[in-house]
Amino acid sequence: MPAILAHGALGPFDEIIFIGIAVIFLGMMGLSWLRSQALEDEELESGEPATATDAEHFELE
Repeated sequence: MPAILAHGALGPFDEIIFIGIAVIFLGMMGLSWLRSQALEDEELESGEPATATDAEHFELE
């Protein structure tokens, strides 16, 4: 099998390692995306605008 993605000293195992890492990365990104879709967005649900007179915020000059 010719080296397509990776061609190092490990021969065909380079391909297996490269593809395995890519699958793990894409799987983790997919799970992260699914978890973020399941979370509720508190900022959109509140419906109240942020007040500029809050003690934690300072007016810019």
